[in-house]
Formats: sequence, C-alpha cells, structure tokens
Amino acid sequence: MNQHHNAEQQENKTPLRVRRGWIQAISTLLSNIHLANFLKGRVHQGPLKQVCVPGLNCYSCPAATASCPIGAYQAVAGSPKHKISFYVVGLLSIFGVLMGRFICGFLCPFGWLQDLLHRIPLKKFSTKKVRPLRYIKYFMLFFVVGLMPILFTNVAGMGEPYFCKYVCPQGVLEGGIPLAIANPGIRAALGFLFSWKTAILVAVILLSILFYRPFCKWLCPLGAFYSFFNRVSFFQYHVDFDKCIDCGKCARACGMDVDIRNNQAHPECIRCGECEKACPTGAISHHFRFSKKKTTPSLHHDQEHSN
Repeated sequence: MNQHHNAEQQENKTPLRVRRGWIQAISTLLSNIHLANFLKGRVHQGPLKQVCVPGLNCYSCPAATASCPIGAYQAVAGSPKHKISFYVVGLLSIFGVLMGRFICGFLCPFGWLQDLLHRIPLKKFSTKKVRPLRYIKYFMLFFVVGLMPILFTNVAGMGEPYFCKYVCPQGVLEGGIPLAIANPGIRAALGFLFSWKTAILVAVILLSILFYRPFCKWLCPLGAFYSFFNRVSFFQYHVDFDKCIDCGKCARACGMDVDIRNNQAHPECIRCGECEKACPTGAISHHFRFSKKKTTPSLHHDQEHSN
C-alpha cells in the first residue's frame, strides 16, 4: 500500500520538473521576443521598455522586450533629479511578494543559462564550504547598485550604472557580443571595458559548469533582493514532519545548499522543486497561500541541523 502511494507521488512530481524547463525557456523567449533585431544589430525600442521584467535580462539585448530592473533602478539613481526609483522598487516588491525567489528558479534567463551549463557532463563541486561568499550579493545590492550611483557622480551630478557597466555578465552576453557581431561601428569601438566584461562572463560560464549557479549564489543583486521575500511570498514550500524520515535526500538534492527541513523559506531557496522530487515519502509540497502555514520541526532537526 505504501509503495503504491509513493509511486503515485513520484508520478505526480515528474511533470513539475518537466514544466520547469519549459517555463524557463518560455520566460526567456518572452523576455527577448524581438529576435530579428539580432540580425539588424540594433536595440529594440518600444513602449514595453518602460516596464521591467522580473528576471535579469539586459536592456541592451537587441531582442529584449522590456527593461532590466537593475539597470532601470541604476539609471534613475544616477540621474541628478532622482535618487531612488520608487516605481522599480515597488514593482520588484510586488514580484517578490507574489513569488519570492521562485523568479530565480523559473523566470530568470541568466539563471536558466547557468542551469544548462551545469548539465555539461564534467566533474561537479560543492559550494557548501564557501557559503560566506553568498553575502557578496548583498554588498552588490546595497552598495554597488543602491549607493554607488548616488555617492559617486560626475560634475553634472550624474552617476554611472556601476553594476551593469563593470560587473554584470548578462550585459555583455545579451548586449555587447550580439551588437558587436552585427554592427561594425560598435565592433570598431570596443576597448578594455568590453574585454573586462567578457572575462567576467567567461569566468561565470566556467564556474557554472563546475558549481551550481555561482552567479546566483554569490553575485546577483536581484536574487539578494528577492531573498527578503521568501518568507512572506504567496508561493511557499511545506514540510510534513509526520511523513519526514530524516533521510537527508532533500538536502543532498539541493544545489543551493539549503536544508528545507530546517527552514522552508530559506533566503537561498530558489523554489526549483528538486527537494520535493527527491523526497521518498512525499513529505515536501508547494502551494500558494494567503495565510502562513505553520510547521514544527522535530527535536532531532533542532539539535542536528543548524543551517
């Protein structure tokens, strides 16, 4: 009877994994719908560029449908008249309340790229021993994205989009390289900054093959922002401790180094569903909620799992 019940649970979980890949692909396509512009070598301009997509997707990508929230915020923060974009912060907060880091796991084009790179069949390494590196992304959010365009300005009182210009690998991948390939004028003007950003992109690509989502874990300011909403977002995970047998398969399956038994709303959890798929007893489930569902971990969890 139990075997039959577990088999049914596994069958019910299989479509979730399949859907995730399709959702990531469709989200990336919808974020970059103007594909013909890759051949034209120019950035699409349209009314939707006044709106931000929820994931990391460069404004300068020739096919980009809308704006990148990080780039949009820095553009406003760096202007002499405005120092904070309440529109961008408000829109991202709505995304965060609705989904939290589900956006990172399902809707972010650069997150999907890292997932695909990690599938390349080479030896993989754990990031558990370098967990403190994940706090770098909060430095990127608060200082590089939030404060530097305000604090460091030119004589006209304008600040630069420091993260987009000097750090973000998505910009050179989606914008710099395609535009340089299709546009001779842009190609002739390339210099040190393009080489620097390309080196960062190459480093992230290589690290993504060996480690699971290094940019998401260590550098992404957007992921840092959404992490504050995991506890309050409508999309939640639940652990039924009456079913949990403490096998640890959920923790071993998590590429983000999260043990969902200890914290179902961990800020590093990208809601990918791998823990739910790995659970042999169906103790882990996901749901949308409007009121918080309480879970009480066992004494064993309190004593042996601190993360």
